[in-house]
Amino acid sequence: MRPGRGAGFWRGLSRRTALKVPELTLVFWAVKLLSTAMGESTSDYLVFHINPYVAVVAGCLGLVVALVLQLRSPRYQAPVYWLAVVMVAVFGTMAADVMHVVLGIPYLLSSASLALALAIVFVAWWRTEHTLSIHRVDTPRRELFYWATVMATFALGTAAGDLTAATLGLGYLRSAVLFAILFVIPALGYRFLGWNEIAAFWTAYVITRPLGASVADWLGKPFLGGLGLGDARVAAVLTGLIVLLVGYLAISRIDVRAEGRRDALGIVRVR
Repeated sequence: MRPGRGAGFWRGLSRRTALKVPELTLVFWAVKLLSTAMGESTSDYLVFHINPYVAVVAGCLGLVVALVLQLRSPRYQAPVYWLAVVMVAVFGTMAADVMHVVLGIPYLLSSASLALALAIVFVAWWRTEHTLSIHRVDTPRRELFYWATVMATFALGTAAGDLTAATLGLGYLRSAVLFAILFVIPALGYRFLGWNEIAAFWTAYVITRPLGASVADWLGKPFLGGLGLGDARVAAVLTGLIVLLVGYLAISRIDVRAEGRRDALGIVRVR
C-alpha cells in the first residue's frame, strides 16, 4: 500500500456533503410508522407465499440496491431516501424472523442480542464522530453509521414486537397500544420536560418499529387477536399511503433544511 493511501480513504469518508436525511416533521413520523407496518406485512407475505430463501435473497438484493442509490445520491431526495427505509423495513423483518423461525432463537434472546448490537453501533458512532444527531449526517462516514443504526433499530423492533405479542401473550392489539404509549413518552418528555433531543429522537425511532409491526399484524393476521384482513391487502394499502406521502414530500420539500430547524416534534425552531 502506498504511504498515505489509507489516510486518504479515511479523510474521504469524512468529507462534508449536503445533508442526506430529512428534516423532522410530523409527515416524517407518519411515513416512518407506515414504512414499519408495510415492511412487516410485505415481508410476511413474501416469506409465506414464495420460497422463503428466495424471499430473503430478493429482500437483501433490494436493500443493497436501495442503499447504493441513497449513498450515491448527492443530497437528500425523498423518493430515494424512503425507498431505502422501506427496504430496510422489509429485510429487517426477514432478518429478525430468520433468527427465530430458522435458527430457533427465542424472541427474548434475539431482542437482547439486537439491543446489544444497536448499543455497539451507537458507541462506535459516538466515539468516532462525537455526535449522534441526524441534523449532522453530512459526511459519508456519518451516513454509514446512520444506516447501520437504522437497520439495527428495525431488526430490534421486529423482535421486540413479536416478544410482547407472542412470548408475553399480549396479542397484537394490546402490543400496539403499549408501544403507542411508549412512543409518545419521549416526545412529551422532550417537549415539556427538557429531555435530550437526540436521546428522545432515537428512543421514539426505535419504538416506531414494534408499533408499526404490531398494527400491521393486528390488521393482517387471523391469530393473537388479529383481524385477519390478510398481509397482501394490508401491504397494498400501506404502500399506497407511503407513495402518496412521499410524493407530497418530494413536491412540497417541507422536509428539506431551510432557515429554521424542526425539532423532534416537527416544530420549526428559527435560529
